[in-house]
Amino acid sequence: MNYTTIAGHLGSDPETRFTPNGRKVTSLRVACKSRKGGKDETMWWRVTIWGETFDKILPYFKKGSPIVVNGEMMPPEMYQNREGNTQISLSITAHNISFSPFGKGKSEEGGSNNRAQQPAYAEAAAPSTEAPQSFEANPISDDEIPF
Repeated sequence: MNYTTIAGHLGSDPETRFTPNGRKVTSLRVACKSRKGGKDETMWWRVTIWGETFDKILPYFKKGSPIVVNGEMMPPEMYQNREGNTQISLSITAHNISFSPFGKGKSEEGGSNNRAQQPAYAEAAAPSTEAPQSFEANPISDDEIPF
C-alpha cells in the first residue's frame, strides 16, 4: 500500500454520488502547488471518499478551502487530453481529512472573518496566538541552581 499525505486547496466543492449498489462516494479535486526552478507548478489530485466517514466535516469544505488529506495513493493513470498531450491523473482514497493549518480560504482572502463558518472543534484545536513567555524576563541567578 502506498500511503501518502497531500496538502492543498479544493478546486471545486465536494461532489457526492451513489454507485449502482447504493454505496456513497464523494469526490474532491485538490490542487497542490510546488516550486521547481523558480516556477510554480500545480499538481491536481482526485480524492475519493467512500461511505459516510467524513459527512460531518465535508459541509465546511468549499472551493478554495485549504485541506490536508492522508490516504492510499492509487497507481497513476496516463491519458491524452484534447490537444493530444499526455497527462497523468493522480488519485488518492482518503483515510483522514483535516483542516489545513496553512493558507486561507477564499472568504478569508477578502478580509472577512471566517471563524463563524468553521466548526467549534476546529476552533478549539487552533494554536494559541499569545506571545510566548521569554526566559530573559525572569532571569535565574547562579545562587538558585541546586548543583
